[in-house]
Amino acid sequence: MTLSLHTALGPLPLLDWLALALYFAAWAGYAHWAGRRAQQGLSLLATTNRWRREWMLQTTRRDNRIVDAAIAQNLSASPAFFASTSILVVGGLLAALASTDKASGLVRELPFATPTSLPVFDLKLAVLTGMFVFAFFRFTWSIRQYSFGVILVGAAPDAAAFGDEAARTGFANRAGRVMGMAAETFNDGLRAYYLSFAVVAWFFSAWAFMATTAFVVLVLYRREFHSDVLDALREPAP
Repeated sequence: MTLSLHTALGPLPLLDWLALALYFAAWAGYAHWAGRRAQQGLSLLATTNRWRREWMLQTTRRDNRIVDAAIAQNLSASPAFFASTSILVVGGLLAALASTDKASGLVRELPFATPTSLPVFDLKLAVLTGMFVFAFFRFTWSIRQYSFGVILVGAAPDAAAFGDEAARTGFANRAGRVMGMAAETFNDGLRAYYLSFAVVAWFFSAWAFMATTAFVVLVLYRREFHSDVLDALREPAP
């Protein structure tokens, strides 16, 4: 027996399937493209990574590294805050999934919101929940990576014990790379937070979902590749 298009697609309309496919394609495509550009040294992350490497190089010339360890540890405060927030958001979304009728009724009262069935509403909530679960895992992994960076700073020998510049450079490259990986992981979590706003727009309509997805990707692009802070970081040191 041949299945109809409606049966094959399930309760989700074709336009919503297209919007959802565009969303994940835009997320994955932009993340891949931004990673390639970062390898060429053209992004905000790549520029700050060069400063992290310089920071670690200067650390090798100091005997007292308490301040360096404190700074590295404080850098994990931001991912820790967002990880805690993600847990609260996931808890709220799971509570909404447990009372779909009430949550769906509240959404229907919003202006310009497209009426949807309960299974479709559940799917939208599930996608939004998955976004914050993904962000939670990235933030917690970023915290651990920053802890690894603190370990490297603590394990570094005294300034006079490095011997030559090759040893200093090797340590700076290794420690700077660990710090950079922690920042990159944190950036992945922030990107998920930004893109979650596009999923929120999906509760209004599929068209709003697609438009917000494009807008968020544009905002991410401008901040990572054409922001004022990037220009300031690229300026040569005095």
